[in-house]
Amino acid sequence: MGKFIYDGTLKVDFDDRALAHLQLVISTKLRRGESFHFTWKDDPSIGDGRTSVWLHPRCTLVFKFYRGERPPLNMAWIEALSSVANSPGGLYIVPEPTAASAKEEVGL
Repeated sequence: MGKFIYDGTLKVDFDDRALAHLQLVISTKLRRGESFHFTWKDDPSIGDGRTSVWLHPRCTLVFKFYRGERPPLNMAWIEALSSVANSPGGLYIVPEPTAASAKEEVGL
């Protein structure tokens, strides 16, 4: 499990594979100067609710990965995440497309 750390205080666990995809989508939007909400479902141990943060180019983010190697990236998942990130509701995790529907994987 990797960690997404927002503003040095909010720390959330995500699977390394999901975190790698989120990092690419978030970094791309912030590099373009775009601000947006990022929302996720909280772990049942802290109430089973949801959290939403406002991401903007000047916010402090850390992506801390558990494993040293980078997982291959599924381009179909990146496109799906980018699509919701560009919607009025902002970024949230959508299910990863299956291998049959995702022909391209890249190792960055």
